[in-house]
Amino acid sequence: MGAMSPGPWVHCGRVFSVEEIAGIRQTVAWLPRLGRRELAATLCEHLQWYTVTGAAKVHACREFLERLEAAGLVALPPLQVARRPRPVPPAPVVAAPMPIHGPLAALGPVRLAPVRADAAAVAQWNAAVARWHPLGYKGAFGYRLRYFITAGEQHLGCLLLAGAARALAVRDHWIGWDAQTRRANQVRVLNNSRFLIFPHVQVPHLASHVLGQLARRVRADWLEHWGFAPLLLETFVDPRHYAGTCYRAAGWELLGETSGSGLARPGRTYHSAPRQVWVKPLSAQWRERLCAASGGTTP
Repeated sequence: MGAMSPGPWVHCGRVFSVEEIAGIRQTVAWLPRLGRRELAATLCEHLQWYTVTGAAKVHACREFLERLEAAGLVALPPLQVARRPRPVPPAPVVAAPMPIHGPLAALGPVRLAPVRADAAAVAQWNAAVARWHPLGYKGAFGYRLRYFITAGEQHLGCLLLAGAARALAVRDHWIGWDAQTRRANQVRVLNNSRFLIFPHVQVPHLASHVLGQLARRVRADWLEHWGFAPLLLETFVDPRHYAGTCYRAAGWELLGETSGSGLARPGRTYHSAPRQVWVKPLSAQWRERLCAASGGTTP
């Protein structure tokens, strides 16, 4: 079967434009280490492809990806051989911890410890964030990287990096993105979607110290884990509860606020309190590379 047109395509009643097909191909090329289901879930989020109840249309998206692969437009990761699932340890019961107070220097070396394939460590991280983070935690899909914040044998907090917000006016204008270059380069922007210092840890300047360490090491960590290096970090801060002081102290830049509304899925909008948008470039050439039409292929 010869190569087919890159668009428009129709699947399960949805029409995919040439631009959307180009974005799908770009995402598949950038995330070769994701399994097919996670890849489909990530694309559903990017495409805002949901059922009327708000569930991601993962099965339909996998079917569509297989059609695109048969047409020679994408190369999907190999199908995984079904294995008996390993038992996942239950989320641990977190005992009331001892308070940690005092100056930062008294903690000794503070480090970010990536949480990778260790099921017990993942369960512990999930349980801690679900218990203590104001937004809770119900899981993440797509490309992401968890960290424990540690000092010696002590856990002081948790941090999560995941995919960037799909479209964000104040950020996109600041970068200089149009829709096409955003689709090509968005994978290079990471969202600090969870940042938690445990409530029993009261150490001045710890949060900004951790953010500074993150900016210095995240490119190497992400390259090792996902095969490419990010160029920009972003995060959102609710000004009703926080001032963003630790981000400012760590050299992040405040761009403005979100509008407080957007498109949750076709025909359904959402409204929320505006959030501050903070960003941190990770490379001297970050803007040039994020605005390259091709998206770039080097790590």
